[in-house]
Amino acid sequence: MLPTVVVLMVAVALAACGADQDAPPAAAPAPTVSGPPADPAPPNAATAPTGAASPAAPGEAATGSAVPPSSPRPAPTGADRTTERRPPSPPPVELPPRQAGEPTGREVVAAFRSAGLKAANVRDRSVDCGPDGLGLGCSELVVTDNVAVYVFPDESSAGDLAERWSGAAYRSGTVVLNYLEAPTPPADRPRYEKVLDKLR
Repeated sequence: MLPTVVVLMVAVALAACGADQDAPPAAAPAPTVSGPPADPAPPNAATAPTGAASPAAPGEAATGSAVPPSSPRPAPTGADRTTERRPPSPPPVELPPRQAGEPTGREVVAAFRSAGLKAANVRDRSVDCGPDGLGLGCSELVVTDNVAVYVFPDESSAGDLAERWSGAAYRSGTVVLNYLEAPTPPADRPRYEKVLDKLR
């Protein structure tokens, strides 16, 4: 019986050795096959190249390095516009007052017309009495095409001007009639002077 057991053990051992020899060796790692690099993706590939910005969809603002459009400058307002400075208007001329009870220049002209004397184209030139005009110091000056009527603040001032215009002027109180720029004939002048004397 012992020899039988020994024979079986030897057979089992031999079978085991045979199995070890017939087993294929362990698979070695597959060698790396070197070859030409893969072709780059076509321009219309779905994946965009690294670092390139994808185009913005319509209606969306571009981000990244895109420069936003410059906004137009607002129209200048009234405060920004240069305002034109106008020179100040000169102050009104202040003339010396007429004496109370003395006739005005227009009253004298109205009296001439009532008497049938010529006194056409009546003009108020009182501004010439002031320093910016003739500087005569009169209170009123009413001019017609036939005679000029000066009204002074006092008789002294009126007398001084009447003497200066001697031969072409007539004074009655504070009123002086001037014929220098009028075509009134010398023969008609006493009629104007008579009407002026009646007003005082």
